[in-house]
Amino acid sequence: MVGWKFSVPLVKHTVCFVDVQGRAMASRAGPRAQGTDGSDFKHREKVASHYQMSVSLKSEIRKLNIVHVLIWLLVAAQVTVSNMGLVSHDLVAAPYQWEYPYLISIVPSIFSFLALPRNNISYLVLAMISSGLFCIAPLIYGAMEMFPVAQQLYRHGKAYRFIFGFSAVSVMYLVMVIAIQVHAWQIYYSKKLLDAWFTSTQEKKKK
Repeated sequence: MVGWKFSVPLVKHTVCFVDVQGRAMASRAGPRAQGTDGSDFKHREKVASHYQMSVSLKSEIRKLNIVHVLIWLLVAAQVTVSNMGLVSHDLVAAPYQWEYPYLISIVPSIFSFLALPRNNISYLVLAMISSGLFCIAPLIYGAMEMFPVAQQLYRHGKAYRFIFGFSAVSVMYLVMVIAIQVHAWQIYYSKKLLDAWFTSTQEKKKK
């Protein structure tokens, strides 16, 4: 009878010890979300990767849009000042023909700014298409328009248009080189962002 009195508490303490150890080991493993067995881990990783890529691409596109707006303001200022006669044409030369259609290039940036906050695919597609029409096309035309003047300046060193004392064709070619790079990167990053949005949409549908 004495042996039984001591054996029962011993068994109880042993069971309690095992139970406490089991709970401790379970808590170290971390809580598991309800309704999942962890098999969708790869899917959640893909979604997180697409989200990070989207955030990064949006940041780059916003920076390029801001640079484009600054270029647009410079061109718009020259056109406005020249046409309204605010200063002498000797100080600010009359604009070239390509600068007038380039003023419409603000439209793609507006579409782009509208597309980014809510991941609007339609606005982003419109921004890409209009970039080709209103940004790239006027710049290509401008390069051809100013080429004879640039050739004359290179061969004979003669310039007839000036912007604050600098050759107008040199200044506008510099603006054009920067602008064409900005628009090329805009289209490139927009295409990558569009692909990321499409992939994310397909992943959500599969889930």
